[in-house]
Amino acid sequence: MNTNQTLVSSGRIIHIEKESMQNVQHQNLVGFIWNIANKLRGPYRPPQYRRVMLPLIVLRRFDLVLAENKQKVLDEKKRLEDKGITGPALEKALSRVAAEGRKQELFNISGFTFEKLLGDAPNIAGNLIAYIQGFSPRARDIFDKFEFDTEIAKLDEANRLFLIIREFCSGEINLSPKVINNLQMGYLFEELVRKFNEQANEEAGDHFTPREVIRLMVQLLFTGEDGIYEKGIYRSVYDPTAGTGGMLSESEKFICGDGYTTGLNPDANIELFGQEYNPESYAICCSDLLIKDEPINNLIYGDTLGIKDAKNKTNGFVPHDGHPDKKFHYMLANPPFGVEWKPEEDFVKQECNDQGFSGRFGAGLPRINDGSLLFLQHMISKMHNPPQWVDGKNAGGDGSKIAIVFNGSPLFTGDAGSGESNIRRWIIERDMLDAVVALPDQMFYNTGIYTYVWIVTNKKPAHRLGKVQLIDGTRHFKKMDKSLGNKRNELSDDHIKELVRLYAEHEHEGMSEVLPQDNKSVGKPERRVCSKLFDNREFGFLKITVERPLRLNFQISAERIAKLDEQSAFANLASSKKRKDDAAHKAETAAGEQIQAAIKAALSELNGETLYCNRPAFEAVLDRVLEDASIKIGAPIKKAILAALSERDPQADICLDVKGKPEVDADLRDTEIVALPDDIALPLPLGFDNETGHDALLALVQDHCEDYLKAEVLPHVPDAWIAHDKTKVGYEIPLNRHFYVYQPPRPLEVIAGEISQLEQEIMAMLAEVV
Repeated sequence: MNTNQTLVSSGRIIHIEKESMQNVQHQNLVGFIWNIANKLRGPYRPPQYRRVMLPLIVLRRFDLVLAENKQKVLDEKKRLEDKGITGPALEKALSRVAAEGRKQELFNISGFTFEKLLGDAPNIAGNLIAYIQGFSPRARDIFDKFEFDTEIAKLDEANRLFLIIREFCSGEINLSPKVINNLQMGYLFEELVRKFNEQANEEAGDHFTPREVIRLMVQLLFTGEDGIYEKGIYRSVYDPTAGTGGMLSESEKFICGDGYTTGLNPDANIELFGQEYNPESYAICCSDLLIKDEPINNLIYGDTLGIKDAKNKTNGFVPHDGHPDKKFHYMLANPPFGVEWKPEEDFVKQECNDQGFSGRFGAGLPRINDGSLLFLQHMISKMHNPPQWVDGKNAGGDGSKIAIVFNGSPLFTGDAGSGESNIRRWIIERDMLDAVVALPDQMFYNTGIYTYVWIVTNKKPAHRLGKVQLIDGTRHFKKMDKSLGNKRNELSDDHIKELVRLYAEHEHEGMSEVLPQDNKSVGKPERRVCSKLFDNREFGFLKITVERPLRLNFQISAERIAKLDEQSAFANLASSKKRKDDAAHKAETAAGEQIQAAIKAALSELNGETLYCNRPAFEAVLDRVLEDASIKIGAPIKKAILAALSERDPQADICLDVKGKPEVDADLRDTEIVALPDDIALPLPLGFDNETGHDALLALVQDHCEDYLKAEVLPHVPDAWIAHDKTKVGYEIPLNRHFYVYQPPRPLEVIAGEISQLEQEIMAMLAEVV
């Protein structure tokens, strides 16, 4: 490309030559800082480098930002304190003096700089701690969350502290704002966070999402969002599991640009919000924002779901939703996969029970071993009211849009009527699920499983209403040159572009070129369907319970009489509760044994060959035998005798209850999955307690279920019926099933030929051994 060529984007001209030079400078700094990190080898393993390097990068940047007005700050502090000014008023005044043009509070009153630290090598550790303690409160809190005091002591003991500080003062690394502006420094810091987290990949999966996955989520989130292009528009972005802030930062970068490239709308006013419970991740995210001179008050350190009766902590930990009254325009998250929410259980259950749909979890709760759907419900509770168009004008709210990445569990885990199923039902029946994009496996650092991006919104455009789009992106990837833990695959820019295209075009049977069926990154690409559209109703189903009548035969054979001892009621005849009185205990036991023996003797008098196929007829015989033997028994003993002397027999008569209705054979009970009727309207009248509105549901589906029974069940078992009171509603998203393509097995002659070839090779190798 000609170095004078320019690129026009969103009304701004970017000089490619300047951009290239900036990127070279960026990469050189990353490389130099990485070389400094390698000097930690010994006291630290490579996965631990970030514990030292990230706080020091932040510290050095702040050091250089404040260097020019350092003495002015110290003089101003003395002057104001002499006037009796202290506390927040003093802090605001010092911040105004510390760095001209900064919006966020940042100053240091210690008198130290990096260069002065080097001038007193024997006391460098203590002086460095004093230097950090001299920062403004929010900056000081960052280093507290890094627990950097511990690393300072470790570095000093290993004789590395002076060496590393000196490297940061080298002329080859200049993090001054005169060389790198705040925005560029922020993205340099993010690049280093990514590299250090990749180095620590065995731990990083808890709080680090691959950057290309974030880029895909962000681009899906803003596709079709025409309003974002309005000049000066305000939009809020929220991540309840903020981690190191990658999703927030990438959203801002995509909209506003990053100092190197232009975003969708550089004039947009984007405000970032988040919450994070991991102190190191929180410190990294705050560092990034403060480096870029952006507000950090919107980032909360605490547990988003909530902890009941949490102990008060001195480090600012918030044991509940840190933005309880806020609504957000855009939300992104990568909640923990398959992680137990036991610590939050009491808080979440109480909110669910007390507040219902007035709180965050009205639809239900997932099983305790995976709380990811709790975060999605939390985010939905943060949505702005949806737009309401009247005569071409919006009389409602702005609406909101969510992108969240899950593993496969939220798609299908949970039986009909379970918490997971009800959550899916609530989202789909209210037409909030817009799309699900299946990603390749081996994309994340700590797991090789398949993952899925859900797009959830309450402001679908007209052509997407009532539909859910499923996109198969499992074969849109390339193999990495070097694996990072479990991460062996990655999305290229072209793959992201293609998946976003499929989403934007919203076509049923949308086609795309993908890797071959064996998912290897070599071979001729195949063209196949990667996008499908479904009505919301198609994800719902009815789980009906099919009952069969109890049919028993009866016989008084020796084998069946012996089974009497297996019946608890019969066995308990020869037991006594009079434990303290030994004589009474023995007497009662002996009396019971006599009754048992009398019953067995009376039964043995009957013909053991006779087979009774009608229960009332057999009961008449049994009653007469016991009466003739003068044996009186209660209902439990009679029931035990009938149970021991009976066997299931499909040819026997149906057993009827006291009302003359067939008794149910629980062993023959079965369930069937029935699709919802094509003409049924959503949402269904059934409440999420699975009881309220059940009669109204049956009025809509009972005939449909009976038709299914006649067509699919009765031809095989004519005596079956549906227990309609047990009918449940379920929802699942069987994405893989919808994109399954049958691959016929290879011809037998081809397989036989391969086996023959292998046999010849084995024989040849054996001949060499002999």
